[in-house]
Amino acid sequence: MSSASEFGKDAVDLDADPFCPAGLFSTGKGTEHRKGGKLILTPGKIALFLAEGQKNGGWLKGHKLREELVNLPVLNANVLDYLLAHQELIPDAWKGRAVFFWGTIYRDRFGTLCVRCLCWFGDGWVSSDRWLGSGWNESSPAALPAS
Repeated sequence: MSSASEFGKDAVDLDADPFCPAGLFSTGKGTEHRKGGKLILTPGKIALFLAEGQKNGGWLKGHKLREELVNLPVLNANVLDYLLAHQELIPDAWKGRAVFFWGTIYRDRFGTLCVRCLCWFGDGWVSSDRWLGSGWNESSPAALPAS
């Protein structure tokens, strides 16, 4: 991840190679890293998106949700990692949700595809991941740039 000083305060380089937590890989069959230039993070810059199948108590399998997100400008994991480093930028309204950054799809050591998320755990923000065979409901929105 590029530092904010390269672009200015609160800028994320979406073209940089993603960070890979232990046990995750960003290369190989089925992986993806959508690039997008730079993103200047300001309040309200990120929108949370739910597919129709996630609303009103519904849920979708991750593989189906990935298909529904294919034409949307989902944010990649570089934004997640920037937010972890600058937690003052994370809206309090995200607590109680796992916000997913579908622009980067990883593969774990077993070959399973997964996507990383940002969630509140205990008294702080942490990164986690979920495999695409799992279900996503209304507490699992995708992060998109706000229009």
